[in-house]
Amino acid sequence: MIIVGELINASRKPIQEAIKSGDASYIQQVAKNEHEAGANYIDVNAGVFVGQEADYLKWMVKLVQEVVEGPCCIDSPDPRAIEAALSVHKGPAMLNSISLEKERYDVFIPLVAGSDHKVVALCMSDEGMPESAEARVKIADELINRLVKKGLSLDQIYVDPLVQPLSTNDIYGVEFLKAIEMIMNNYPGVHTMCGLSNISFGLPMRKFLNRTFGIMAIDRGLDGMIMNPLDKEFMVSIIAAEALRGKDCYCSSYLQAYRDKLFEF
Repeated sequence: MIIVGELINASRKPIQEAIKSGDASYIQQVAKNEHEAGANYIDVNAGVFVGQEADYLKWMVKLVQEVVEGPCCIDSPDPRAIEAALSVHKGPAMLNSISLEKERYDVFIPLVAGSDHKVVALCMSDEGMPESAEARVKIADELINRLVKKGLSLDQIYVDPLVQPLSTNDIYGVEFLKAIEMIMNNYPGVHTMCGLSNISFGLPMRKFLNRTFGIMAIDRGLDGMIMNPLDKEFMVSIIAAEALRGKDCYCSSYLQAYRDKLFEF
């Protein structure tokens, strides 16, 4: 499972305040905590700062990579902001995200064509957000084929079929799960990714829905999550789910987690 730590996001008030005040040590501590908890990528998002997003993304990428030996997930709907952050990023990054929306696609594709970067491919087009699994897969098919033609390997592509709030439509959870299974079965070598917490938006006790939905998605083949890696119970549940799904050879990761006392809270 590829874990993208979601906590350095300017939509979160503590991060927003740290960015405003230039509190580098706070942001670096959050990055270290996420990395030590098992995050493979550290998400950086400064989207609430219109007009300053590019500068803040560059600043945060530098801060994170000063204390974490690993890549960032550069998270912005603005390809120009992502390009600015890439100018200071060390090594291949994960870029979140490209879609079939023409304006976004046309300015984003030069950043990834022929590169070593991972890319989140969002199942969205100019027609809007798809509701059914079939509509998601149709967009995924076109995105995958376009990206491969631009020189990306399947291993670099993380399809995000869009988690939408269950509180607004009863079918959103089921259709997302169906889409994950269809994509993973139909496009061997491609990965899937999601912003997991969207499922519980507007509902109480969100962590229970998030955890349960995450485990259900792993059973359908999901192999990437944007989530809070400091949720220890969820992290070990993911390890257990992957063992049960047959993704953990001889249960080695599960046994290592036991030896590391990760099951003790």
